[in-house]
Amino acid sequence: MVLHVQPQQMSNSSSISHFLLLALADTRQLQLLHFCLLLGISLAALLGNGLIISAVACGHHLHTPMFFFLLNLALSDLGTICTTVPKAMHNSLWDTRDISYTGCDAQLFILIFFLASEFYLLTIMCYDRYVSICKPLHYGTLLGSRACAHMAAAAWASAFLTAVMHTANTFSLPLCHGNALGHFFCEIPQILKLSCSNSNLREFGLLVVTGSLGFGCFVFIVFSYVQIIRAVLRIPSQQGRHKVFSTCLPHLAVISLFISTAVCAYLKPPSISSSSLDLALSVLYSVVPPALNTLIYSLRNQELKAAVWRLMTGWFHKH
Repeated sequence: MVLHVQPQQMSNSSSISHFLLLALADTRQLQLLHFCLLLGISLAALLGNGLIISAVACGHHLHTPMFFFLLNLALSDLGTICTTVPKAMHNSLWDTRDISYTGCDAQLFILIFFLASEFYLLTIMCYDRYVSICKPLHYGTLLGSRACAHMAAAAWASAFLTAVMHTANTFSLPLCHGNALGHFFCEIPQILKLSCSNSNLREFGLLVVTGSLGFGCFVFIVFSYVQIIRAVLRIPSQQGRHKVFSTCLPHLAVISLFISTAVCAYLKPPSISSSSLDLALSVLYSVVPPALNTLIYSLRNQELKAAVWRLMTGWFHKH
């Protein structure tokens, strides 16, 4: 009997050619409104992250570890926005819900890749702030150009491996509970709900491994900021404390926004789960942080604001 059921499950899985994403709205007017909102958010994210990338790349005085990692973070934010929002805009504009099986596979892989890289980069940026404030005499040694390149490469490589493992495992499971997903983009929990398997031990094992790694990064971030705050409180002048806090607060705000929205989306109790709440939380962690990160960093960092302003005024003078 078992041998007879398993091929049936696999044939059902292989017969799925597309998935149905969650519609953002039921009426045509609201669909067009969502399209305009997503368009505005995506354009703001593209403009903000694009300006940061250009300013850091063109401004030689910004070729420091902090801004190098910020450039990598902006690339990650751009990738996250471009993975989920364009398809949602397309579906809202043309009143459709379809995404191909291959498209869903690719979207899941790319989304995990950029979200994981963002978290790893934020952890490295925390290390940068810790060394800068708590071990300033060793900053040049611990964060030379070679070390920064190696850390950034390790973050991107770790994110790639994370995405490969989760995507390969998720799409290797037999699916027999339809093809309707409860989000406006492809996400692991929604695809697992369609699985025929009652116990997804492989995915649970992968979640334990990546969860442990993520928790380790979180503990490191908390420990680092405890040491940073202790060091800042020992600074005698108020002006010195303000200068240090001005470089740490944007990073701390971005980390808090990213972690809090992801935790709310994935660790909320099942009893309070609903399609509208899940949709709101998925927007919060996949769309809002990439759009706001550049604004948060730009508001507090005078060097970055000056570099962006010079870049914009130089472009206008040329045209």
